[in-house]
Amino acid sequence: MSRIAHELLEDLDKETVNFVENYDGQETMPEVLPARIPNLLINGSSGIAVGMATNMAPHNLEESISACLAFIDNPEISTEELLKLIPGPDFPTGGIINGKLGIRNAYETGKGKVQIRARTEIEGEDKGKAKIIVTEIPYMVKKQDW
Repeated sequence: MSRIAHELLEDLDKETVNFVENYDGQETMPEVLPARIPNLLINGSSGIAVGMATNMAPHNLEESISACLAFIDNPEISTEELLKLIPGPDFPTGGIINGKLGIRNAYETGKGKVQIRARTEIEGEDKGKAKIIVTEIPYMVKKQDW
């Protein structure tokens, strides 16, 4: 396993969660996995389970941990204060987030839309034939679809 995987599972032996029998009753397994880092917030998630859909954007590791520690220290922390620590998603493919309202709504209500546009550069303007070079694409967009 990777170092971060070891970190995620580090506290299993400290009885931090309940254990239940596995499928055939021969062994026990954790009912839930304790996490030393906010893995779901960092990696994001997308899918459908038991009739409920989720689509969480990935966030920066350091910002996420800072925000979680601030929330532990002050459960009444305001959205404004959290936004200073974790200003928005951190997409692995880059891109530019248009506006902040969707981020605020997502943090406050669990629902929000985040619009992302590609980052581009213009090359060759001085030669009369300019090229638009896409350097970062919006999250979940495939290059072959462009």
